[in-house]
Amino acid sequence: MIPYFSPELLFWGNNDLLFTLMAYHPRPFQLFSCQLPRRGPFSCVLDMIVHLTGQENEEEIKNRLQQFTQNLMTAGFKKPLFSSTVCISYVSTSVRSSVPVKYYGASVSANDGSPGKIMIAASCLSNWDDCVADAVMTYYPNKLKKLYFNGTINLPANVICRAFKISNRQNLEPCRSCGNMFGLQTRESHEWAYGNCAEAESLSNLLRNERQVKDGVLLTSGPYQQVDRNRARTEFLNELRNELLRVNFTRWNGNFYQAQRRRFR
Repeated sequence: MIPYFSPELLFWGNNDLLFTLMAYHPRPFQLFSCQLPRRGPFSCVLDMIVHLTGQENEEEIKNRLQQFTQNLMTAGFKKPLFSSTVCISYVSTSVRSSVPVKYYGASVSANDGSPGKIMIAASCLSNWDDCVADAVMTYYPNKLKKLYFNGTINLPANVICRAFKISNRQNLEPCRSCGNMFGLQTRESHEWAYGNCAEAESLSNLLRNERQVKDGVLLTSGPYQQVDRNRARTEFLNELRNELLRVNFTRWNGNFYQAQRRRFR
């Protein structure tokens, strides 16, 4: 495979930065052509902003996200480089003095078609909580519900899930896809690609960190057979391989890139 944008091309005119990054973080430059990312780049940016701002400072997080994307637009970057929506999930409480922990997630920051399908599949197979991944697998890739496997869920009643548009901070109802997968109440009829919306990553972060919430998740059809889940996962993986072939990514070794933290000295 010859990548559309090699690292040298991305850092064209700034070799000092390129060589510095290669020295401190060699693995991304070694593995970019044979491993897949676990999530889109904007999810990493969102994590950084939440970490620096504090998960409780919701309005300031919205401000920073809006300013960041506006700066990208002004610089001439196209939408595929960043997400359009962010979702916030948390557990509501009747105790006034209790401040809920908020979990953020971004919509898939990739074009429709193969790039979007690849990122959704990669996130399901390597990054998202299994409850979320199973719900997405139920419909992936063509919005058609599988007849032999149903991993859709109903969340506990005290789970709040709120999405907003980054550009104008407008609140958004869950789309019909999120209603079908997670049991979220909505009046929307439009179905986005299953797994595309910010709810998937946000709810995944919540379920991964709140054990009591995950224990309260209910499968809409009751327990399923593991053999059926394995079949759905195998079809899921085969579809991912087909999408990779469509974009000429032929050197995938079956692994997903695991970032390693390393501080500059």
